[in-house]
Amino acid sequence: MKKTGWLQASLALCLAACVGGDAGTGGAPEETPGAPAGSVTLAATPPMGFNTWNRFACDVSEELVRGIADAMVASGMRDAGYEYVVIDDCWQVERGTDDLIVPDPERFPSGMKALADYVHDRGLKFGVYTDAGPQTCQGRPGSYGFEEIDAVTYAEWGVDYVKVDWCHADSLNAPERYARFREAFDASGRDMVLSICEWGRNLPWEWAAESGQLWRTTADISDDWESVKWILEANNRHHAAAGPGHWNDPDMLEVGNGGMALEEYRAHFSLWAMMAAPLMAGNDLREMSDEIRAILTNAEVIAVDQDPLGVQGKVVLDRGYGFQVWAKPLADGAVAVALLNQREAEMEGSFSWHEIGLDPGPATVRDLWRHEDSGVHVDDGTIASRFRRPVPGHGIVMLRVTPIVEGEG
Repeated sequence: MKKTGWLQASLALCLAACVGGDAGTGGAPEETPGAPAGSVTLAATPPMGFNTWNRFACDVSEELVRGIADAMVASGMRDAGYEYVVIDDCWQVERGTDDLIVPDPERFPSGMKALADYVHDRGLKFGVYTDAGPQTCQGRPGSYGFEEIDAVTYAEWGVDYVKVDWCHADSLNAPERYARFREAFDASGRDMVLSICEWGRNLPWEWAAESGQLWRTTADISDDWESVKWILEANNRHHAAAGPGHWNDPDMLEVGNGGMALEEYRAHFSLWAMMAAPLMAGNDLREMSDEIRAILTNAEVIAVDQDPLGVQGKVVLDRGYGFQVWAKPLADGAVAVALLNQREAEMEGSFSWHEIGLDPGPATVRDLWRHEDSGVHVDDGTIASRFRRPVPGHGIVMLRVTPIVEGEG
């Protein structure tokens, strides 16, 4: 079976993006082809991990972070690819007379180096938060004017990931400020992922790849279906900007925080994977249900997100009445497909091979939530041969369509 249009072009990108083997999971550094010895591509696949903000906001502590790290291991999330444990705002209280940033001594009595060591000892990576302005969003000390000294401090602690917010910074030049962070991180001697969080205000999809490994494209997510729908529409516009080492970030996951139904959480998680988005869990990993754990650790869905081709999926069919078809080319020639029903009632969804970038012919179809093969489906180019599947209200059907090449099978 031939591949057409967008799919063929996307697969061609893999010659550059995938040289040197499998990208692995969780955004681990990879050797960069043609680069000087020791150079790495940070976040070669979308970063996976946990961030404290969505569930805990300012209620952060050493005890919480240790518990989350332990739960990430015990729940199977580490083995599923999650690796970063990131403390968001409120861990810092002041700058010392030496200009060093000071963690809250009551909430982090052992210090950040000891906490990073604890996380690292469990096979995980450690992240912190700061702000490009003089203050963070919660009024704690920011990094404006202290980028270099903060980078050295983070390196000494063993930080692997830094989220840099944009509160109290709108008068500043975003490309310049984030470039300064990148330069400071590089000079520190430690590889640190830079997560740019200026909510898409300064069109980061046009410049942020020079500095960061991921950049927010929207305002903050909230734990409800309308927020997920709005973010999908906004992030979909910038699909061409994403690729290995530089990812659109539609914000952290809300899966398991209680504001949506399980079907909505499955759709939320599936579509983040379709968009090659960072998968940063935001629920309490210490107390999650088996159903939520099953969503967050679905290996077949995670494999779509972490596919080394690094193409962000996009809407290829929008019926205009709440039904969409999303498609994402994969490195092995398959196409991930998501049928999204934004309405409350179940509806039948359908699509043709042509709409997902394939020529007519036979292909195997696998359901990534049922973990079932649907056999071989032949699309002969007629309406009657379209692939059809019922889709639950506010729900998703996620498939892997693999064309059968002539002479195989």
